[in-house]
Amino acid sequence: MSNPEFPSRSALDEGKAVPVTLRGPAGAIEAVVEGHDTDCPRRELVAVVCHPLPTEGGTMHNKVVTMTARALQQSGATTVRFNFRGVGGSEGSWDEGNGEADDVRAVCAWVREQRPGAELWLAGFSFGSGMAYKVAADVKPGALIMIAPPAGRSSYGFEDITPFDGPWLVIQGEADEIVDPQKVYDWVDRLPQRPELVRIPDSSHFFHRKLVDLRGAVKNGVRPWLPPPVEGADG
Repeated sequence: MSNPEFPSRSALDEGKAVPVTLRGPAGAIEAVVEGHDTDCPRRELVAVVCHPLPTEGGTMHNKVVTMTARALQQSGATTVRFNFRGVGGSEGSWDEGNGEADDVRAVCAWVREQRPGAELWLAGFSFGSGMAYKVAADVKPGALIMIAPPAGRSSYGFEDITPFDGPWLVIQGEADEIVDPQKVYDWVDRLPQRPELVRIPDSSHFFHRKLVDLRGAVKNGVRPWLPPPVEGADG
């Protein structure tokens, strides 16, 4: 199996979600590419967005994942969502976060191969944010966005991961019932380079009734880091 070409700009400008099947370390990886919002200028930026825990039903269609992608599209980015191994149309099986990190690396490698002139950003929600963080030191994205990161859980080994040293946004709901918000705040405080931390009041783990707030937090948080609009790109 060979990797497909990145969807054409004309296909993405139609506002459609373009499905692609990538070659991954455990077989096929099911993914979807979406272009920038036509109401804003396009930027040379592709953001890979990682979904929550597969063993708890997490997929690339999770509403926090899709809202995060939407916020980035409204900032001028093209986005890539994908299913980890064993989820949806992706081959392979659950590998306790080890093979899943390799899945992220494979998707990022495809983006860089196909769009060498674009910045690559990494984003993730919950488990997906842990996978994005795990590979960030190797992948070296232009920015890292972590939403409800599972800090304080020994299985993720956050304390053993080389901290990211670029533009970095962490968004945490203050009423998260799955990830302990205080452990996230404590982890951020211990980092040698602190990310931008945004706390969303009264927000649960899945941001019920707070998705619009999440979208705003992503858009506002990344605005200073965006590459310039492509000259002549008006939508």
